[in-house]
Amino acid sequence: MDIEVIAVGGYDEVGRNMTAVRCGKEIVIFDMGLRLDQVMIHEDAEIENMHSLDLIKIKAIPDDTMMNSVEGTVKAIVCSHGHLDHIGAIPKLAHRYNAPIISTPYTTELIRQQISGEQKFGVNNKLFALRAGQRYTLSQNLVLEFVRSQHSIIETVFPVLHTPHGAIVYACDFKLDRSPVIGEPPDFARLRQIGKEGVLAVIVESTYINRPGRCPSERIARDLVRDVITSYEDDKNALLVSTFSSHISRVKTIAECAHEIGRKPVLLGRSMEKYSVTAEQMKLVSFPETTSVFGNRRTVDRTMRRMMKAGKDKFLPIVTGHQGEPGSILTRVALGDTPYQLTKGDKIVFSANVIPNPMNFGQRYMVEQHLKLAGARLFEDLHVSGHAYREDHYEFIQLLNPQHIIPAHGDLKMTAAYTDFAGDLGYMAQSTVHMMKNGQRLKLN
Repeated sequence: MDIEVIAVGGYDEVGRNMTAVRCGKEIVIFDMGLRLDQVMIHEDAEIENMHSLDLIKIKAIPDDTMMNSVEGTVKAIVCSHGHLDHIGAIPKLAHRYNAPIISTPYTTELIRQQISGEQKFGVNNKLFALRAGQRYTLSQNLVLEFVRSQHSIIETVFPVLHTPHGAIVYACDFKLDRSPVIGEPPDFARLRQIGKEGVLAVIVESTYINRPGRCPSERIARDLVRDVITSYEDDKNALLVSTFSSHISRVKTIAECAHEIGRKPVLLGRSMEKYSVTAEQMKLVSFPETTSVFGNRRTVDRTMRRMMKAGKDKFLPIVTGHQGEPGSILTRVALGDTPYQLTKGDKIVFSANVIPNPMNFGQRYMVEQHLKLAGARLFEDLHVSGHAYREDHYEFIQLLNPQHIIPAHGDLKMTAAYTDFAGDLGYMAQSTVHMMKNGQRLKLN
């Protein structure tokens, strides 16, 4: 049985992740993601109503037309977690493959919601929820296993494909957090055991390979956020926090800190509602009983008027918009386009990093300037990453001891840096560490 890795998307860019692994005549696809910045550039793009070929043309989703030349049957579409750059293209592409979509229960529910909003295609793939620690037999030769991981969204896993020639570990988006806020640490014991059993290849993210040291735990972010919020217990000004809507651990921390100082946490926006309500309904998180959530714009604006009338010091809004996205709640607040009016001394907390691309930097700068003009005081970088740093990758590779390393989830600068890093560990470029580009295929010896 020959084994081949097909780089469909996410190999010379950050986003639209999709990898296919062919084992003989059987194929397993890992992730089907969206590239968000490409969608934002085309402001008139309504993704739900667009054809997949048009989205491929603007480089918003993976160009999976190359799969037409790959001989074999797709046995499964496997998603490692619920971020849009990993599941966002499922409504556009999954219907082409007669295969189940396998993911953790939370990710499965997010995928179900994605599919329900699709206007162009009918997606009838079976959705199968697999928990960390469980296995799923795909065929006589292939077994899928989910190994517990950590990332900036709950229920992230390392999908492991067991083949007759060894395991293939898919590790695109993870951190080795030993003290997470929600869930358990990664399953180091199982990773070590898989390494002893034999790993043919690791397909691994390269996003922060150039950051030295280890990625700080989410508990560090919790302390940073708590230190700022609780210091304003007696303050009469507004206190508003912006973070990633999908980062349930962070949203939980912010809501608990608000409750601690006597302010009611108010989650505002459709994405906040989607991720948080889904997690709470699935009993994966518990927010303070004073927490309220409002999704659509009309109820958001009505809630803002109520907060202004009752007093901004009684509430702590939690919103998106930390990237300066046009139309986001924080951007609208900064521009004075909501009933929630800022005055001198109001505090705005950014519990998120700026995702590094020129458009985000420009939009974030614009929002910050408008906030300052309104008299707001800004607190930035109350955040830790959800991605492994250099020493985390060192530990990860030592645990698994793979025969081959395939850097992914990064632009060419990132994957080249990972190739150099692997070289320091004794791997040989294009022999045992393979720098790939979108559209390329690699046969593993």
